[in-house]
Amino acid sequence: MYLGELESVCTRLESKMAKKIQAYIKLQVKAGEANPSPPVGPALGQHGVNIMEFCKAFNAKTADVEKGLPIPVVITVYADRSFTFITKTPPASVLLMKAAGIPKGSGTPNTVKVGTVTKAQLEEIATTKMQDLNAADMEAAVRIIAGSARSMGLNVEGL
Repeated sequence: MYLGELESVCTRLESKMAKKIQAYIKLQVKAGEANPSPPVGPALGQHGVNIMEFCKAFNAKTADVEKGLPIPVVITVYADRSFTFITKTPPASVLLMKAAGIPKGSGTPNTVKVGTVTKAQLEEIATTKMQDLNAADMEAAVRIIAGSARSMGLNVEGL
């Protein structure tokens, strides 16, 4: 009788314990355009994750974001082949290229400048990226984004 009660308690405790994490997968997927083709399919397939289930969930979560914008995603795969994922904000370089209206950054940013961004544009990008930045306040976030802009070959006005 006592052994049966003990087994019952152990079973309940095991069901409340955290799942064992098998892997973390980091990808950049275009918003609203996740499909089973590479890089999504092979990355998830090797861990036994249901690829279509991820694609549907990701596309639903990024439906309100501008279509085609690359979204970094961290997928946590558990031992029972279930998964959870966290989406991040688009990379600063993509947002800066969009703000400056250029197709790509400079190959030699110290000598060749390819565009200009204003402080207002930097503040807008910093507001978007604030949750993913390691900044104490808005001014620090603007300086981080300004540094990224300079390293891409953009002139920064107003700083």
